[in-house]
Amino acid sequence: MKKIGLVVEGGGMKCAYSAGILDCFLEKNISFDYSIGVSAGSANLSSFLAKQKERNLRFYTQHIKDPEYISIQNFLLHGEIFGLDYIYGKLSNSTGKDPLDYQAIVDNPCEFEIVATDSKTGNAIYFNKSDLRQDNYTPIMASSALPVFCNPVPFLGCEYFDGGISDAIPFQRALKKGCDKIVVLLSKPRSFVRKPESHKSLYSKILKKYPQIIKAVDHRYIMYRNQIAKLKRLEAEGKLFVFAPSKSIKLSTIAMDPVGEQSLYDLGLSDYKMQEEKLLQFLAD
Repeated sequence: MKKIGLVVEGGGMKCAYSAGILDCFLEKNISFDYSIGVSAGSANLSSFLAKQKERNLRFYTQHIKDPEYISIQNFLLHGEIFGLDYIYGKLSNSTGKDPLDYQAIVDNPCEFEIVATDSKTGNAIYFNKSDLRQDNYTPIMASSALPVFCNPVPFLGCEYFDGGISDAIPFQRALKKGCDKIVVLLSKPRSFVRKPESHKSLYSKILKKYPQIIKAVDHRYIMYRNQIAKLKRLEAEGKLFVFAPSKSIKLSTIAMDPVGEQSLYDLGLSDYKMQEEKLLQFLAD
């Protein structure tokens, strides 16, 4: 029996796109044997595995209005744009405004891995479902801690940054975990080409305590381009099925635009419908 994997790229607020596709999977009862997410992609996956349809959408279109979620005020008070403690703690805890169904994730037979980046080595670290606890979603916070915009997240004696700087599209990890076929949800159109990071002097100064993270940020565009090239080869060979936004909706990683977020989510819904027949054939073969 084939092992089917699901990979969800990060991308901050651009991940409203994959939230739409994941809700289509829920509606159509499409499940997977293994899943891995990066940054906001791991957060999207947690709601998917908990089978909480439209929960992700609320985070992109409703909770985004909360100043504790994302704001300059957060940066001035806490040194980070995104309020990770608020998003994955206060909002998501069992007593929060939009709780994550932790037990449903535990009960879901699908494997779940979360990518973060070790602050000392700059290497990818893979947490799994057993690293999560009721009302303690620190691995997802660690995966989402974008350098400069967020402080590193401490967990089990180490500090971690966003997984996207070390393994942005972890389909190779899914292959290593024994997946025969993999569905990949990208957050950017196929035409996207990652460029070298700008403002090197600024982020080098802010991250001076983390030389390996600076190095990872410097080389991120090379890593990403290499992953995209290999992804396209594997897609052509029939091993990967890729969803990517069919049109460009200009939103930044830290966008605070509920209307734009809804448009991205809706694009995910329409792109799924366009590719549903091909996807079902891919999964059945």
